[in-house]
Amino acid sequence: MPGFATTEEINKYIGGIFEKALDDTDIGPRLMATGMTLRMNFSDPEAVITVDFPGQSILTGEDAIVDADAILSMSADTANGYWQGKVSLPLAMAKGKLTIGGSAAELLKLAPLAKDLHPVYISMLEENDRHDLIIA
Repeated sequence: MPGFATTEEINKYIGGIFEKALDDTDIGPRLMATGMTLRMNFSDPEAVITVDFPGQSILTGEDAIVDADAILSMSADTANGYWQGKVSLPLAMAKGKLTIGGSAAELLKLAPLAKDLHPVYISMLEENDRHDLIIA
């Protein structure tokens, strides 16, 4: 199955899910209330996205290499699967497909909110005719 071909695609789709989340009238305030900053380091292709929830900002590229409360490092394929609800973070960690830096406790604040975004992410892929990224 083809995956993300470019850093720009990762920024558009993975970064895009956070744009949608922060704009959501239900999820946005709950994300801001966590008071945390999340950085995600991706490989295959390489990309960095940092989300400052209280500041409601999403940084990409060199600008995203900042201190964060929690840092997730994974392949872009693993991230794509996670945002569709097809990858379990604990299982991915156990298999060495994902590493966490910073506070795992902070990261756990996001887990319930992430589940609400799975259908939003899949819809975003469908709307952009990216059926090649959708995992059956």
